[in-house]
Amino acid sequence: MEWTAGRWTREPAAVRVEGDDLVVVASEGSDYWRTTHYGFIHDDGHGLLVDWPTDAAVEATFDASSLTGLYDQAGLLLHVGPEQWIKAGLEVSDGVLHLGAVVTNGVSDWSLAPVPEWGGEVVTIRASRAGVAGDAVVLRARTETSGWRTLRVAPFTAGKASAGPLVCAPMRADLEVRFTRWVLSPADADLHEDPPID
Repeated sequence: MEWTAGRWTREPAAVRVEGDDLVVVASEGSDYWRTTHYGFIHDDGHGLLVDWPTDAAVEATFDASSLTGLYDQAGLLLHVGPEQWIKAGLEVSDGVLHLGAVVTNGVSDWSLAPVPEWGGEVVTIRASRAGVAGDAVVLRARTETSGWRTLRVAPFTAGKASAGPLVCAPMRADLEVRFTRWVLSPADADLHEDPPID
């Protein structure tokens, strides 16, 4: 995907193309969350989105070394509307880097697992349409050396949706994330079969 192919859900504080990479500076306070536990709604994160076909997967690759502050986030946004979306990627929580996902259908549901060893790595997040009725999404992640790790299988019943790289900085003004790759590819062949690495 060309970086110019997408449209931002909200313009970041700054964006620049350096060679083949896209460098994004998040606005302070940017995030996606809906109601659960905290009671607030945030719908002002930075997602660079294109149409996401129902027979496709989407991947974003980024350098995780800048994710050091509380709730710093980078990864993918899968978006239908303000009450139906998924964000998946890396996030700092309680001083530790985590691989996580927030699945939102009216309200948000957060799952995460610590991956401190991924700090400073180049990480790819993948989301693939899936399910017998096309009613699900499979979320996976890998580093350049780790191989694929399945993060979550979640409901995703929308036909029409958009997807692309995500950056959020709920707690600081200077988060800068370098994305190195963004692709649409064929959907996963099987839940228990790793997708190809290109």
